[in-house]
Amino acid sequence: MAMVLGKPGVDGLDGALGALRDWQYDGAPMQLHPGDVGWYWRFGAEATAAAVRTWSRDGRILAVGLLDGPGLLRLTIAPDARRDEELARRLVADLSEPGRGVLPEGKAYVEAPAGALVQKLLSAAGWDTDEPWTPLRRDLAEPVRDPGVRIEVTGPERVPERTAVHRASFDSPTFTDERWHAMAAGTPYADARCLVAYDGRGEAVAAVTVWSAGPGKPGLLEPMGVHPEHRGHGYGRAITVAAAAALRKLGSSSALVCTPSSNAGAVATYASGGFQRLPEVRDRRRDA
Repeated sequence: MAMVLGKPGVDGLDGALGALRDWQYDGAPMQLHPGDVGWYWRFGAEATAAAVRTWSRDGRILAVGLLDGPGLLRLTIAPDARRDEELARRLVADLSEPGRGVLPEGKAYVEAPAGALVQKLLSAAGWDTDEPWTPLRRDLAEPVRDPGVRIEVTGPERVPERTAVHRASFDSPTFTDERWHAMAAGTPYADARCLVAYDGRGEAVAAVTVWSAGPGKPGLLEPMGVHPEHRGHGYGRAITVAAAAALRKLGSSSALVCTPSSNAGAVATYASGGFQRLPEVRDRRRDA
């Protein structure tokens, strides 16, 4: 059967998410997670569907990509298809030719699992490597200690505090209350939690969203931030520990996060929260 590039539409998102959940396992290379699609859902179901691409053969999804920003495709592949030459060659062709409706002309980036054949073929096609990222993992087999600060799960009544911490942490105005509600209405959020940490005066100081891929599978932290007025007091470590505890409660086997290696403060924060550094990963980059 021929390889088919598809745009699943809103009705097809659950199929793509189901494939992503199936492909998560401890020891897998850092890859696109259902939580990444869940976080994108803040833009609404239609926008999320428009950003997703699938590659299928004989009715089975073999690869899923998320257009996560201008010129960036975050791509992952079924574990038993990472060395599939037909799939890898089709991926490279679709990613390299703007007319196929995946990436635009000019500078573009592809995130793909380390060791997948598509990495080698992209290199041969002239795609260079970009700046390094550091994945980190925390095993959740054992109970997680108390984070030492007050932690609350965000419900509708606490949304303004959750979104305000995010906007301040990332110096970005885009995560509004309306976008939180759009995210929470998405299918992936049924297995997610937003947490907010509070200081002794009751001020919201840090926040995180955690995403389960199902019992016995790795969960994801995306995103985590500390209000700039409250940095340097251990709140980043505390919210990271709380995130791990929340994922363990959801049944996750481990907790994953990935941050630019240049952000030494973030790497140190996750490490202080019990996360172990994994080998660096790099996107593929096309300059022209």
